[in-house]
Amino acid sequence: MALSTDRELRIRMLLALGLVVCLPFAFVYTFLFLVNTVGIPLLEWVNEQPYHGEFYVDPLVLSVVVLGGLAVQYRYGPRTVVDSLGARPVDASAYPELHATVTRLSSQVDVAKPAISVIESDVPNAFAVAGGGETGRVVVTSALLESLSEDELEAVLAHELAHLKNRDANLMTVAWLLPTITYYLAIVAFYVLYGFYRLLGAGAGGRSSGSGDGRGIVAVIVVITVTAVATLLVSAMFWLASVLFYRILSRQREYAADEAAAAITGSPAALASALETIDETMTAVPDEDLRKLDGGTEALYLAPLEDRAFDSNDLLSTDIFPDTHPPTAVRIERLRELEGERS
Repeated sequence: MALSTDRELRIRMLLALGLVVCLPFAFVYTFLFLVNTVGIPLLEWVNEQPYHGEFYVDPLVLSVVVLGGLAVQYRYGPRTVVDSLGARPVDASAYPELHATVTRLSSQVDVAKPAISVIESDVPNAFAVAGGGETGRVVVTSALLESLSEDELEAVLAHELAHLKNRDANLMTVAWLLPTITYYLAIVAFYVLYGFYRLLGAGAGGRSSGSGDGRGIVAVIVVITVTAVATLLVSAMFWLASVLFYRILSRQREYAADEAAAAITGSPAALASALETIDETMTAVPDEDLRKLDGGTEALYLAPLEDRAFDSNDLLSTDIFPDTHPPTAVRIERLRELEGERS
């Protein structure tokens, strides 16, 4: 059975891909606007003379950089995610039934069989990534294999293969580039500002009040402060926007994959039962185990981690962003309704 991708889903994926590509351009040109409107007047003030001209970024060069960055993210992003969680590749000799099920389902869905990795974890969950020169990779935890029945595991694997078939696993891989870059830029800008003022405070007592370089010191303080604050604000703004987009995209793709898994296996009840089992099991899992499985990849999982026992500042983003997944109870209800329509 070849799983068809509906037209609406394709349109959503294309629009999302367009936004993924456009956001880095908007980020760079926002910086460029600030440089020309704030940076040039600041430069004129420091030098005490007018500056003729403005800063410019060649669109062709920027296109090469942006597309090259997305290509690098697509190539190495999946490997980084899998390695960061301690997932180990497994072959058919170690997990024959798992490989046999994935092989059979891949043939049904009409996708190339993905590689398979297993994470030793007490948290039952799974996810799929695409890119890195592979046909895709399905990752499951040891707890998932131990806690689900054969039918439930088949439904979960079908759900992950649907992500590969729908290409949203590819999209999620490249969509994480801008949040990563803007996050680290904001962190660097913050620590530059923090370190500079710590250094300034430590050296304040050693400066002579009668020194003749007062204006030069003020100029340095103003330039570094304005530059760091502008970088921090713009980076934070685009980080917020890109993470919001990423999480909304994650929510939308889960419904499509649930419906696809129901179509592949012919049993919506099997996936509903799997989600119920995972939901009940994770309430008893210690916070530490959940955090180890997170690592910023919560949007990729079959079932969410964030609405479990986390109550600290480690997942502050959950307070200001929508959840990465639809409510599990709603997903289960939709699957039960599908099962009722089939009977």
